[in-house]
Amino acid sequence: MSVRTARRRDLRLLPVALTAWAGAGAAIVFPAHAMVVAVAFWVSVVLALAIAARGSRPTTAALVAVAFAVAGGAASHVAFVQPARDAVAGLQITGGRSVTFEVDVVGKIERSATGFRFDAITRSATIGRQTRPLSAPVLVRIQERPAGLDLGARAVATGTAFRADAADREVLVVEASTIELARPPTGPLAAAAELRTGLVDAVAGLPDPGAGLVPGLAVGDTSAVTDDLDQQMKASSLSHLTAVSGANCALVVGIAFGLAALCGARRGIRVAAGLLTLVAFIVLVSPEPSVVRAGVMAAIAMLGVLLGRIGAGMSILSASVCVLLILDPWLAASLGFALSAVATGSLLLFAGPLADGMSRWMPAPAALALSVPLAAQLACGPLLVLIEPTVPLVGVLANLLAGPAAPAATVLGLLACLALPVPVLAQGLAAIAWLPAAWIAGTADLAARLPGASVPWLEGMPGLIALAATGAAIGAVIAARRDRLRRGAAWVLAGIVVVVAVAGPVRALLDRTRVPGDWAIAACEVGQGDAVLIRSDDATMLIDTGPEPGPLAACLDRFAIDRIDILVFTHFDMDHRGGADAVMGAADLVMHGPVPDPEAAHLLARFTASGAQTQEVSAGQSGTLGECRWRSLWPKPRDPVYPAGNDASVVVDVTGCRVPDAIFLGDLSAQPQRSLLASGVIDRTYAVVKVAHHGSADQDDAFYRDLDPRVALVTVGENTYGHPRDEILEILREERATVARTDRSGDIAVWRDGAGLQVWRSREKE
Repeated sequence: MSVRTARRRDLRLLPVALTAWAGAGAAIVFPAHAMVVAVAFWVSVVLALAIAARGSRPTTAALVAVAFAVAGGAASHVAFVQPARDAVAGLQITGGRSVTFEVDVVGKIERSATGFRFDAITRSATIGRQTRPLSAPVLVRIQERPAGLDLGARAVATGTAFRADAADREVLVVEASTIELARPPTGPLAAAAELRTGLVDAVAGLPDPGAGLVPGLAVGDTSAVTDDLDQQMKASSLSHLTAVSGANCALVVGIAFGLAALCGARRGIRVAAGLLTLVAFIVLVSPEPSVVRAGVMAAIAMLGVLLGRIGAGMSILSASVCVLLILDPWLAASLGFALSAVATGSLLLFAGPLADGMSRWMPAPAALALSVPLAAQLACGPLLVLIEPTVPLVGVLANLLAGPAAPAATVLGLLACLALPVPVLAQGLAAIAWLPAAWIAGTADLAARLPGASVPWLEGMPGLIALAATGAAIGAVIAARRDRLRRGAAWVLAGIVVVVAVAGPVRALLDRTRVPGDWAIAACEVGQGDAVLIRSDDATMLIDTGPEPGPLAACLDRFAIDRIDILVFTHFDMDHRGGADAVMGAADLVMHGPVPDPEAAHLLARFTASGAQTQEVSAGQSGTLGECRWRSLWPKPRDPVYPAGNDASVVVDVTGCRVPDAIFLGDLSAQPQRSLLASGVIDRTYAVVKVAHHGSADQDDAFYRDLDPRVALVTVGENTYGHPRDEILEILREERATVARTDRSGDIAVWRDGAGLQVWRSREKE
């Protein structure tokens, strides 16, 4: 069989997978009509089989029938579970009503911006005195993790809840104020949790940031990865290394398969050894959807080995996508699932031709090594630009440098995990695993710091299409065999680069001309985070820097700000300080609240090294900004109740000038809001209020009534928290405040003129 014929056969199942994806997507987006979607697909199956029985091309008709059957299976799954999901979604949970859920933990406990989060399946819900047995997936968020809470545990969570989006696997998001462990994990899940925790403990004494990467590389536990390292890994396109993927599963299965082969075992026994090892690995790292997805792909690959069809890569990938979409139709809306499938497909289809093309200019081994990360980068880039409109130029090089170290760190970390009963051996293996992990961390740090490490790109679908065309042109320039095709692709590539390069400055110039010249307060659109500018005369204050440097830098450019007189970090969560590099060296005074950890201290030290003064502020301190006066109203000095974090956010007001009287509340929750109100320092009403914590539900209505805002700024982006929540929006409506949200309105500017308070939005009005 020729290579061309094999490739053609490999692609025959691709339309089946795409049809299944479309069917699952339609069912989860319109869950109330999932049964109609399923019936339509099953009727289409019958028609396709009838055509296959009578037609001249029965193979094609049969393949169409298979595609409709898989799509119908996925839609039927949604229709079958929808009554149970509707029962949970129909709970009376509005208005911040307290609900108690008994849940089974089905996902690993992960850190989030506000504490921890995990996936769970409900067993019952209690509202008031009524308890109902209910079963549906939910996402639970908690501030503190109780001892023993892990995958496989049963817990009782009490708090508020809100409905997730229709296309989400989770029906509700539960914001738990308290959580009690009803039953710890048992059996294999308990043993796996103990091993994962033991590996984290084994690397605890090793130098950061490499130490925190070892559990992530080995078992997908990123609890010890610092926020700074996480950002560096994302900026350098290395974050996939800490997520358990098909590569991890293939590595583990390959080792087991190879050891069985060395022992002289037959093919069937070798495959069985690989599959048993795969199941054990999935249990160890936690059998959550992303891990099971990777495991299914590896299992189908092992089936190909058993059948002797190891070359049918795209068929294996397409079949695994079909199986997974039937088992979990909500994967159709998962960007992670899409990235995994696209990355795998790109390696199967494009790595070889890219290696062949680059071998004309470099040694074949180097071309092969470079082709793998390049194929993945070109294929996944258009999807990633939907999350962040930037293109990491150093991603391929970073993966090339860090890639060889990942398998070593994974294998050594796994061996350290399994050797935990012998502490000396486990710590020795963990120390050896630290070496490749430290290399990866160093590569991420260097790549993220390089000038021009990433470039801004077009947003949304235009950005996706432009980057997809760019990737196709780059691939054609490298891999095309005909000179005419290569020259044509080169011209297309040059045209795209020119258009994108010109579009950026032109758009920035147009955006700057649209900004009102009289603005006094500006809330920057930086995603799910805070970045607010206050301008008085020639002096500028910036309150927080958002989650990423790029969006903040673009906002400063739009508002023509190149110097910050006072930079305020309300607290040190990543969504408030992640964009600090955009103003590093441009700030004169950095004010901040309690310093919670070495990462925050290091950030402040960097500002000091860049020439800024740093000052910890608390209630009672004040100063001037141009003609205005600012005051720090919160936190209390050395407050043992709120030592650091959201509830110790620096709260400042700006008054006494042409800038509208304004107060900026950081991420303050209801209890410290009540304490602040009771302290008596708030002695006026405010025209402008920056709403606390992106519009979370944990707010005090009496506090906002006392502030009596005319304009309420809600700094919020796309999020899974339900921000801004209906509860706070209702409070603001009762106060007759004009609500301006950065997720809907883009940049927001406020100023006062002879006609009164003015509000400008860079996008359409709400």
